[in-house]
Amino acid sequence: MSYKHGTYAEITGSRVSSTAESSTVAGYIGTAPVNLIRGFATAGVINTPVKISSGAEFSSVFGKSEDWAKFTLCEVAAQNFEVQNVAPAYFVNVLDPTTHKKSSATTASLVVANSKATIVSDTIIIDTFAIADMVEDTDYTLEYSFDTHTLTVTFLDTVTSPVSASYYEVDLTNVTDSVIVGSASNGVYTGLKAFDLLYQKYNAVLTVLAAPGWSEHPTVYSAMIATVTKLNGHWDGFVNADIPVASTTTIAAALAWKDTNGYNSERSKVYWPQAADGSGRVFHLSTIATAMMLRQDNENDGIPFETISNKPVTSAKQYFGAGATNQGFDQVTANTLNEKGITTICFWGGNWVMWGPHTAAYTYGGTMDARAIFDVNIRMLEYITNSFQLDHGTDIDEPMTIALKDTILAAENAKLDALVGIGALIGDPVVEFLPEENTDADIINGDFTWNISATNTPPLKSATVRAAYTDDGFQTYYGE
Repeated sequence: MSYKHGTYAEITGSRVSSTAESSTVAGYIGTAPVNLIRGFATAGVINTPVKISSGAEFSSVFGKSEDWAKFTLCEVAAQNFEVQNVAPAYFVNVLDPTTHKKSSATTASLVVANSKATIVSDTIIIDTFAIADMVEDTDYTLEYSFDTHTLTVTFLDTVTSPVSASYYEVDLTNVTDSVIVGSASNGVYTGLKAFDLLYQKYNAVLTVLAAPGWSEHPTVYSAMIATVTKLNGHWDGFVNADIPVASTTTIAAALAWKDTNGYNSERSKVYWPQAADGSGRVFHLSTIATAMMLRQDNENDGIPFETISNKPVTSAKQYFGAGATNQGFDQVTANTLNEKGITTICFWGGNWVMWGPHTAAYTYGGTMDARAIFDVNIRMLEYITNSFQLDHGTDIDEPMTIALKDTILAAENAKLDALVGIGALIGDPVVEFLPEENTDADIINGDFTWNISATNTPPLKSATVRAAYTDDGFQTYYGE
């Protein structure tokens, strides 16, 4: 036993006879071009969660770049705010231009025309730009365009071309897995550990976590699972992760990679390959899926009982990496991924759709807890545990009267009944206050437990019609 002070919840083994409102909060971690933001060092954009509600806000806070390999969070911004128009989202940027920069400055010989000179770069750290013997806002001004990635230098007095300038550039090779994983010590948080600040900063509970470009690294994936498992000691969440296309251009390779690297947590979905849209932009499926979950849950009042599988994806084709010869696969072949717990995209019903309702722990014919079969199973349980803690956190340290016990029972029963009413649960879910779970020793220490048993509504994974030929129709020839 351990000392308890607060509301707690546990997901217990499923009870299977045979084979308050917690809104969905999407969190993303990666790199953003904050080197293009003036005053980035004191702007609160490094190793801390930031709530963003639009593409324009993202650009003003984090910068903008089309080079998503370097600046991974820009991919998320494009998908959420341009493609799917869903918000808000919470971003943790780990790129710190103060430390993640090249060891020596870059020098440039500026050609001045009409008192202006330009530098085209998305890696320039604008705050480090300098011209010898000149002072910004006294001798020149700076203006950066995210659309053209051009820094324009406007001279306030007449100067003779060329003018020598210097600046530092960010070095993304210094951003490693350990930077994404991060740490927490003496109130200083970095990387994934920065999500510890989300609840206290925004009163938001992280429910879905993605790290496009990084979740395909096993060390990062493991840290992501750890992050969403009792975040702040309380909150349950879900991970969307990718299998790398660079080393897996075939289905067989993707299946082997998943098994070899242990991408099998029931708290996650794993995706392969990637998706390219009509303009040639390539998105990680985890990016698309996380935005889809946010949208789908929002349509259901924040309740995650509907899977995103078989929902339309804005995509032109499956993408297997630059130079790959794989031309793609159909739904039947996609099912060979699904039966091993890999979600993909395929063309079905006249659209490109997300395809696969399972968690990463699923294996057809394998042994697993029933809650791990479908993504909505575990996400609904997480919704229930988070909701209980959010709704009854203010009751902690109140006198535990019989009336309070019954009030909590009634409140939880009412929520379960409401979930049945909208189709999120089926049957007769039960919340109980059991003597065997509340012993005298527990009660003496002020520790009380409520047990909830619920069956979420399973998705219609397959529909089969059986048609048979019959000769009964021949009787028509003989009339009455």
